[in-house]
Formats: sequence, C-alpha cells, structure tokens
Amino acid sequence: MTDTTFFPQSQALTLRQVAEMANAALPDGVDGEFLLHGVAPLETAGPQDLAYMDNASYVGALGTTKAAACLVTPRFAAKVPATTVALVTPQAYRVFAQVLARLFPSAMRPESSFAATGISPGSFVHPSARLEHGVKVDPGAVIGPYAEIGAGTLVGAHSVIGAHVRIGRDCTIAPHVSVSYAFIGNRVILHPGVRVGQDGFGFAMGPQGHLKVPQVGRVIIQDDVEIGANSTVDRGASRDTVIGEGTKIDNLVQIAHNVVIGRHCVIVAQVGIAGSTTIEDYVALGGQVAVKGHVRVGMGAQIAATSAVNGDVPAGARWGGIPARPVREWFREITALKKLASHGDSSDSARDDGASS
Repeated sequence: MTDTTFFPQSQALTLRQVAEMANAALPDGVDGEFLLHGVAPLETAGPQDLAYMDNASYVGALGTTKAAACLVTPRFAAKVPATTVALVTPQAYRVFAQVLARLFPSAMRPESSFAATGISPGSFVHPSARLEHGVKVDPGAVIGPYAEIGAGTLVGAHSVIGAHVRIGRDCTIAPHVSVSYAFIGNRVILHPGVRVGQDGFGFAMGPQGHLKVPQVGRVIIQDDVEIGANSTVDRGASRDTVIGEGTKIDNLVQIAHNVVIGRHCVIVAQVGIAGSTTIEDYVALGGQVAVKGHVRVGMGAQIAATSAVNGDVPAGARWGGIPARPVREWFREITALKKLASHGDSSDSARDDGASS
C-alpha cells in the first residue's frame, strides 16, 4: 500500500494511458477514460486501482482480485476476473514500473532530508570547489577542495566528497556517503552508507609482517549506475576500479581494487568480488556470490545465489554451486547425492531391522 505522506501521488492515469504505455488493446466496451486513482497488490487492490501479475505463485490472488485493471502477461490473461480489465502485455512488471514512476516521481531516487534548494546552512563547501547551479547540499555535508559537482545533483546530510572528486549531473549522493579518488558520471545514485574510493586491501605478506601496498588508482563510475546502501567500492591499486553504465548494485556488496564491471550488470546483496576481477557486460550475480580475484566472468553469464566462482566463466553461461560449475552439472550432482543419501538411509533401516530380530 502506498503512503501519500512519504510518497505523494503526482497524478492519476486513465485506462487508455496505461494501455498505451503497455502497447495493449483495451477490451471492447471498456471506457478508456476511466480514471485509475492508485496502484496496489492483487490481494488488496480496489475498484479504482491498477495491479500487475506475471508470476505463477499469485494465480490464486489474481482469480479473486478486486482491481479495476491488471497488467498481465499472456500466460495468465485467462485467469483475470470478468470484473477486472486485463491489459495484456509480455512485460507486465516493466510497464507497472513505468506507471509507478509516473505516479510517484519522488520515489525514483532519495531526496533532500532538509528540503534543500541550494547549499544549506551547516554544510561545509571548500572555496575552491565548483558547484553548478542547481546543486543541493544538505546540512553536515562536506565538499572538499577542487571537487566538481554537476547541476541537479544532491549531496545528502553528513556525506563527504573528497578533494578533486568529480560528480556529474542529476546524481543523488544520499546521507552518510563518502566519495574519494573518484570520477562519477551522470544520473548516478549512491544510497546511504555507500563508500567509494577507500584503500583496496593490498599487503605484501611475509614473516617480517604484512607491508601495506599503496593504492594509487581511482574509481570510475559511469552514467546511470545505482549502488545500494552500505556497499563499498575500493579504489584501484595500480589501475582504476570501473563500474560500467547502467549497472545496478544491491545493498552490502563489496567490490575490491582493480575490479572492472561492465555495462548493465545486476549484482545482488552480499556479493563479494575480489581484486583484479573482470565482470563483462550484462552479467547477473545472485545474492551472496563470492568471486575469486583475477578471474573473468563472460558477457551475459548468470551465477546462482550463494555460489563461489573460482575460475573464468564463459560468456552466456549459467553456473551455480561451490565451486560454481554449469547448472546442469550442478543439478546432476545434487540429484546423485540425494539418491546416495536415500540409499544409505534404506540400508541403515534394514540393518536396524535385522539387529532387532
């Protein structure tokens, strides 16, 4: 359920407008000017709400929904109740996201905690820093010498932007973020607690002690990247750490020094990527995946959650397990182990019966 206190609704949409967004045909006899006043899940949607459905787990809820209209994939279109207008589209969830963006633009990225419209009292901006017109700086934020920040960017409360850092336009630096030794593109979102540009974990180990290796690279974050809360991106040791355009990173992710991540990757919570690894374009890493250093994950590869990547992964591969290997091989091993365990239980039971007789 949406809360208009936190996320005020900017407008209402008609059935026709939503149908056009979905490139879907309105059923005959339906009033295209009917106004949809809100969005809601299938279970709680009312006669003026829009819902969506693209997952077999919710077939039961679809059959009983009271929604005025439902964005639905062709597979489930026949399950929509007669009282609900079915807007059939192969991308129901994507269109629903577009509708939400129209209705609740303030939810698209963190906003100023202080309703700032410029440089707030209590912030600290070095005289040599260059801020374009339209930058918002919340109280407690610190912007260091020679930093450059583009128009439309927000620097949240108690965030620290280091010396010589460059941040593009229409970015959001949420509260309690630190950015150093980094160049950041346009429309980048760094959620609360993100750390960018700190030392990579580099030591020359030996019996006399572990000698710190100076980390003298940078972090490059390209356009339209989003990084979730409390994630960390170490600066490079001898080359740059790079995150390619459009990549989306969840909360609590660790990206080590010299890592290169391609364009439009998806990296889910608690992933750890060790140093000098290359992740090519369109890779998806499930939650808690561990990637060893100095390996390459090929373009479009998908790694299942809780897997450990110990070597190079071919482009387009689907791997899982510890260590990660092709999913068919992984599933065969799991099935074989289950059979062995079942056979062992049967043998134990037979021995127990013989002993008791």
